[in-house]
Amino acid sequence: MKGSDHVATTLFVDIGGVLLSDGWSHKSQVLAAKTFDLNFKEMEIRHNQNFDTYELGKLDLEEYLKRVVFYEGRKFSFNSFKKFMFAQSKPYPQMINLIRKLKSKYGLKIVVVSNEARDLNAYRIRTFKLDLFVDSFISSCYVHLRKPDEDIFRLALDTSQVKSNQVIYIENTLMFVKVAENFGISSIFHTDYKSTQAKLASFGLVL
Repeated sequence: MKGSDHVATTLFVDIGGVLLSDGWSHKSQVLAAKTFDLNFKEMEIRHNQNFDTYELGKLDLEEYLKRVVFYEGRKFSFNSFKKFMFAQSKPYPQMINLIRKLKSKYGLKIVVVSNEARDLNAYRIRTFKLDLFVDSFISSCYVHLRKPDEDIFRLALDTSQVKSNQVIYIENTLMFVKVAENFGISSIFHTDYKSTQAKLASFGLVL
Protein backbone atom coordinates (compact mmCIF):
# COMPACT_ATOMS: atom_id res chain seq x y z
CA MET A 1 0.00 0.00 0.00
CA LYS A 2 1.17 3.53 -0.73
CA GLY A 3 0.95 6.31 1.79
CA SER A 4 -1.92 8.79 1.70
CA ASP A 5 -1.82 12.54 1.23
CA HIS A 6 -4.64 12.85 3.76
CA VAL A 7 -4.25 12.76 7.52
CA ALA A 8 -6.01 9.77 9.05
CA THR A 9 -8.33 10.58 11.92
CA THR A 10 -10.01 7.19 12.16
CA LEU A 11 -9.12 3.53 12.06
CA PHE A 12 -11.67 0.97 10.94
CA VAL A 13 -10.55 -2.39 12.36
CA ASP A 14 -11.79 -5.95 12.00
CA ILE A 15 -11.86 -8.14 15.11
CA GLY A 16 -11.47 -11.76 13.98
CA GLY A 17 -8.06 -12.32 12.46
CA VAL A 18 -6.79 -8.85 13.46
CA LEU A 19 -7.38 -8.09 17.16
CA LEU A 20 -8.47 -11.60 18.15
CA SER A 21 -8.60 -15.05 16.64
CA ASP A 22 -11.70 -15.87 14.63
CA GLY A 23 -14.67 -16.42 16.88
CA TRP A 24 -16.17 -19.56 15.32
CA SER A 25 -13.95 -20.63 12.44
CA HIS A 26 -13.96 -23.76 10.29
CA LYS A 27 -10.98 -24.99 12.31
CA SER A 28 -12.87 -24.50 15.58
CA GLN A 29 -15.89 -26.33 14.20
CA VAL A 30 -13.75 -29.30 13.15
CA LEU A 31 -12.25 -29.37 16.65
CA ALA A 32 -15.72 -29.20 18.19
CA ALA A 33 -16.89 -32.14 16.10
CA LYS A 34 -13.91 -34.20 17.28
CA THR A 35 -14.24 -33.10 20.91
CA PHE A 36 -17.97 -33.81 21.14
CA ASP A 37 -18.04 -36.75 18.71
CA LEU A 38 -20.31 -35.05 16.18
CA ASN A 39 -20.86 -35.79 12.50
CA PHE A 40 -18.91 -32.86 11.06
CA LYS A 41 -20.41 -33.05 7.55
CA GLU A 42 -23.93 -32.78 8.94
CA MET A 43 -22.85 -30.03 11.34
CA GLU A 44 -21.19 -28.09 8.52
CA ILE A 45 -24.29 -28.28 6.30
CA ARG A 46 -26.49 -27.03 9.11
CA HIS A 47 -23.96 -24.33 10.03
CA ASN A 48 -23.82 -23.04 6.45
CA GLN A 49 -27.62 -22.92 6.29
CA ASN A 50 -27.86 -20.78 9.42
CA PHE A 51 -24.63 -18.84 9.89
CA ASP A 52 -25.47 -15.75 7.84
CA THR A 53 -28.71 -15.32 9.76
CA TYR A 54 -26.86 -15.91 13.03
CA GLU A 55 -24.19 -13.28 12.28
CA LEU A 56 -26.86 -10.81 11.18
CA GLY A 57 -28.25 -10.93 14.71
CA LYS A 58 -31.48 -12.62 13.68
CA LEU A 59 -30.71 -15.84 15.56
CA ASP A 60 -29.43 -15.97 19.11
CA LEU A 61 -26.83 -18.51 20.16
CA GLU A 62 -29.37 -20.88 21.71
CA GLU A 63 -31.46 -21.08 18.54
CA TYR A 64 -28.36 -21.39 16.34
CA LEU A 65 -27.10 -24.34 18.41
CA LYS A 66 -30.54 -25.94 18.44
CA ARG A 67 -30.44 -25.97 14.66
CA VAL A 68 -26.79 -26.92 14.20
CA VAL A 69 -25.95 -29.21 17.16
CA PHE A 70 -28.93 -29.90 19.43
CA TYR A 71 -31.45 -30.91 16.77
CA GLU A 72 -31.28 -34.36 18.40
CA GLY A 73 -30.41 -35.64 21.87
CA ARG A 74 -26.81 -35.21 22.99
CA LYS A 75 -24.74 -36.60 25.84
CA PHE A 76 -23.35 -33.14 26.59
CA SER A 77 -25.07 -29.94 27.69
CA PHE A 78 -25.73 -26.69 25.90
CA ASN A 79 -23.55 -24.88 28.43
CA SER A 80 -20.57 -27.20 27.91
CA PHE A 81 -20.70 -26.64 24.14
CA LYS A 82 -21.14 -22.89 24.59
CA LYS A 83 -18.13 -22.82 26.93
CA PHE A 84 -16.08 -24.65 24.31
CA MET A 85 -17.16 -22.19 21.60
CA PHE A 86 -16.23 -19.15 23.65
CA ALA A 87 -12.89 -20.67 24.67
CA GLN A 88 -11.76 -20.64 21.03
CA SER A 89 -11.34 -16.86 21.16
CA LYS A 90 -7.76 -15.79 21.81
CA PRO A 91 -6.28 -12.27 21.84
CA TYR A 92 -3.50 -10.95 19.63
CA PRO A 93 -1.82 -8.74 22.27
CA GLN A 94 0.63 -7.03 19.89
CA MET A 95 -2.17 -5.85 17.62
CA ILE A 96 -4.36 -4.74 20.52
CA ASN A 97 -1.46 -2.77 22.02
CA LEU A 98 -0.60 -1.26 18.64
CA ILE A 99 -4.12 0.10 18.14
CA ARG A 100 -4.33 1.35 21.72
CA LYS A 101 -1.01 3.19 21.45
CA LEU A 102 -1.84 4.74 18.07
CA LYS A 103 -5.17 5.94 19.46
CA SER A 104 -3.43 7.52 22.45
CA LYS A 105 -0.63 9.14 20.43
CA TYR A 106 -2.69 10.52 17.53
CA GLY A 107 -6.14 10.91 19.10
CA LEU A 108 -7.61 8.50 16.59
CA LYS A 109 -11.22 7.37 16.53
CA ILE A 110 -11.33 3.54 16.57
CA VAL A 111 -14.28 1.86 14.88
CA VAL A 112 -14.72 -1.89 14.67
CA VAL A 113 -16.30 -3.12 11.43
CA SER A 114 -16.87 -6.84 11.80
CA ASN A 115 -19.03 -9.84 11.06
CA GLU A 116 -19.83 -11.17 14.52
CA ALA A 117 -22.75 -12.98 16.14
CA ARG A 118 -24.34 -11.19 19.10
CA ASP A 119 -23.56 -13.52 22.02
CA LEU A 120 -20.00 -14.21 20.91
CA ASN A 121 -19.40 -10.55 20.07
CA ALA A 122 -20.51 -9.45 23.54
CA TYR A 123 -18.31 -12.08 25.18
CA ARG A 124 -15.26 -11.06 23.12
CA ILE A 125 -15.73 -7.34 23.76
CA ARG A 126 -16.11 -7.91 27.50
CA THR A 127 -13.42 -10.57 27.97
CA PHE A 128 -10.71 -8.78 26.01
CA LYS A 129 -11.82 -5.28 27.10
CA LEU A 130 -12.14 -4.01 23.55
CA ASP A 131 -14.58 -1.33 24.69
CA LEU A 132 -11.78 0.40 26.60
CA PHE A 133 -10.26 1.66 23.34
CA VAL A 134 -12.90 1.11 20.63
CA ASP A 135 -15.25 4.05 20.16
CA SER A 136 -17.99 2.19 18.30
CA PHE A 137 -18.83 -1.29 17.09
CA ILE A 138 -20.35 -1.63 13.63
CA SER A 139 -20.94 -5.34 14.16
CA SER A 140 -23.09 -7.34 11.76
CA CYS A 141 -25.27 -8.53 14.63
CA TYR A 142 -26.12 -4.94 15.60
CA VAL A 143 -26.61 -3.37 12.19
CA HIS A 144 -28.04 -6.42 10.35
CA LEU A 145 -25.52 -6.03 7.55
CA ARG A 146 -22.53 -8.24 6.77
CA LYS A 147 -19.32 -7.66 4.89
CA PRO A 148 -18.90 -7.67 1.91
CA ASP A 149 -22.18 -5.68 1.72
CA GLU A 150 -21.10 -2.15 0.81
CA ASP A 151 -23.77 -0.71 3.08
CA ILE A 152 -21.88 -1.72 6.23
CA PHE A 153 -18.97 0.51 5.17
CA ARG A 154 -21.33 3.32 4.25
CA LEU A 155 -22.97 2.99 7.67
CA ALA A 156 -19.58 3.01 9.41
CA LEU A 157 -18.65 6.24 7.63
CA ASP A 158 -22.02 7.85 8.36
CA THR A 159 -22.13 6.94 12.05
CA SER A 160 -18.49 7.95 12.54
CA GLN A 161 -19.08 11.24 10.69
CA VAL A 162 -15.81 10.94 8.78
CA LYS A 163 -14.92 11.10 5.12
CA SER A 164 -13.47 8.04 3.43
CA ASN A 165 -10.10 9.76 2.91
CA GLN A 166 -9.78 10.22 6.69
CA VAL A 167 -9.95 6.48 7.35
CA ILE A 168 -7.48 3.60 7.33
CA TYR A 169 -9.05 0.14 7.43
CA ILE A 170 -7.25 -2.96 8.79
CA GLU A 171 -8.74 -6.22 7.54
CA ASN A 172 -7.50 -9.79 7.03
CA THR A 173 -9.90 -10.74 4.20
CA LEU A 174 -8.72 -9.47 0.84
CA MET A 175 -12.18 -9.20 -0.71
CA PHE A 176 -13.33 -6.91 2.09
CA VAL A 177 -10.22 -4.78 1.62
CA LYS A 178 -11.13 -4.31 -2.05
CA VAL A 179 -14.72 -3.38 -1.21
CA ALA A 180 -13.53 -0.73 1.26
CA GLU A 181 -11.05 0.64 -1.26
CA ASN A 182 -13.94 1.14 -3.69
CA PHE A 183 -15.21 3.72 -1.18
CA GLY A 184 -11.87 5.51 -1.24
CA ILE A 185 -10.89 4.04 2.13
CA SER A 186 -7.16 3.38 2.38
CA SER A 187 -6.93 -0.23 3.48
CA ILE A 188 -4.32 -2.59 4.86
CA PHE A 189 -4.54 -6.29 4.09
CA HIS A 190 -3.47 -7.66 7.47
CA THR A 191 -1.30 -10.78 7.50
CA ASP A 192 0.90 -10.19 10.54
CA TYR A 193 1.81 -7.59 13.15
CA LYS A 194 5.11 -6.40 11.66
CA SER A 195 3.83 -5.79 8.13
CA THR A 196 0.72 -4.00 9.41
CA GLN A 197 2.82 -1.79 11.69
CA ALA A 198 5.04 -0.91 8.70
CA LYS A 199 2.04 -0.13 6.49
CA LEU A 200 0.54 2.10 9.17
CA ALA A 201 3.88 3.89 9.41
CA SER A 202 3.72 4.51 5.66
CA PHE A 203 0.48 6.42 6.32
CA GLY A 204 2.24 8.52 8.96
CA LEU A 205 1.05 6.57 11.98
CA VAL A 206 4.38 5.81 13.63
CA LEU A 207 4.85 4.79 17.26
